[in-house]
Amino acid sequence: MTEDVPATLHPPVPLALAKAVESVPAEAALPGGSVYEPKWDGYRMCTLVGAGGVSLWSRQGNDLTRYFPDLVRALADQVPPGCVLDGEAVVWTADRLDFDALQRRLVASKVGLPALVMEHPASFVAFDLLAAAGHDIREAPLSQRRELLEQLAGDWAPPLNLSPTTKDRVQALTWFEELHHAGLEGLVVKGAAQSYQPVRQWVKVKRRQSVDVVCAAVIGPMHRPHYLVAGLPVEGRLRIVGRSTVLPAKAARELAAHLRPPQRLHPWPEVITETTLNRFSKDKGPVLLTLVEPMVVEISADAAWTGNAFRHAVRYIRPRLELSPAGVLLPDRFKSG
Repeated sequence: MTEDVPATLHPPVPLALAKAVESVPAEAALPGGSVYEPKWDGYRMCTLVGAGGVSLWSRQGNDLTRYFPDLVRALADQVPPGCVLDGEAVVWTADRLDFDALQRRLVASKVGLPALVMEHPASFVAFDLLAAAGHDIREAPLSQRRELLEQLAGDWAPPLNLSPTTKDRVQALTWFEELHHAGLEGLVVKGAAQSYQPVRQWVKVKRRQSVDVVCAAVIGPMHRPHYLVAGLPVEGRLRIVGRSTVLPAKAARELAAHLRPPQRLHPWPEVITETTLNRFSKDKGPVLLTLVEPMVVEISADAAWTGNAFRHAVRYIRPRLELSPAGVLLPDRFKSG
């Protein structure tokens, strides 16, 4: 008899999430012991393989099936009906994850999509199993779900992949330091005894690097800025590449002490859209900038860079008064191609 997806897991399926922490947890920090795995830079995806076919769903509950015909075929060929997998859809360009290529799938026309699929094939990296043989197994501990997932993935071939895990914190720290060169964002840590719950039950640690950027505007008054607006030279001009998290009072006072009104023609407008600061924002409203004389500041950013901008808010560290804005360069890791 052909198994089907259990009724308790009909889409959209609420997914487990992770809360951000600043350091890699100890081996005994989570229930049953910590299980470390890479944090993939792609689209979180719940895949349902049923008697009637395969469907793919985003974390927000959007049906992504039509955008990934390559993954649908692979899942139908290699995963038996009655399985529900949690994982990440990714695209590799050479030996590095390419979020831009992945993003283009969701804006491609029906006519243009086949060419994108051929040029930039997707891969699916599975890291959890929610149903097997038509049975909902979310109440089972992670250790048991992982064992079943490894059995299921034993005969997989690309584009299906099993996300690696380790219980060795030393090995996890090695991943944390080395895998960012391939575009991985950091680590996700889970408890071996944890059941699968649609809450922030896991933790994530993102690898951050300091970057010198040009502050040419702030949001809020010049004497008490709320956010720093960061710029970098892209394609020959200073472009807005993101904003900071909310500036703490001490940092705002420090930055304000060095802000001055523009002394010459400014490269940025006084009003921009929210999507200029965050291309994934659904808010299309205007944002008023307080333009300032460009100055160099040091910020901390994670590995997520998409198109010509930081995908997440950056953190202000300190002013770099000894540096000239004209000397700031776009870091090599942010250059396409």
